[in-house]
Amino acid sequence: MSQRGSTTGGRERLTEATVRARLRERGQRWTSQRRALIEVMSGIDGHITGAELVERCRAIDPSTIPSTVYRTLDVLEELGLVRHSHGADGREEYHVLPEIEHAHLYCTTCGESWDLAAGELSSLAQRLGESRRFTVDVAHLTISGTCGVCGAR
Repeated sequence: MSQRGSTTGGRERLTEATVRARLRERGQRWTSQRRALIEVMSGIDGHITGAELVERCRAIDPSTIPSTVYRTLDVLEELGLVRHSHGADGREEYHVLPEIEHAHLYCTTCGESWDLAAGELSSLAQRLGESRRFTVDVAHLTISGTCGVCGAR
């Protein structure tokens, strides 16, 4: 167990104690709005948009303002506790760091999306690294197309 909080797979969990300690290390304040955000995010399994986070935070603390939520999300990402990705429509989606880094598949016909394990992209990422000297950030990758169900229609 880390001194800063419990860990999962070498990563710290998003807990109030962890975030409070990490913010204080940076000389930042612990506020009721930040507490509301951590409460909301600790109960999320999957992805959520910033707008949805603001709405859920306001249900806990009506004084929550969007700029505080987004600034805190940026700090949490810098601390390695949260990641954001971009959906097929370009909107940012946030999630507590998953056990396994992943990309996303998105069906443009039905709107369904799926997580895509980084290992499924390893040969593509390796080829891009070799041919283009390019490192793929898997968590920011969304591949749009048509799923098998929609393609069969």
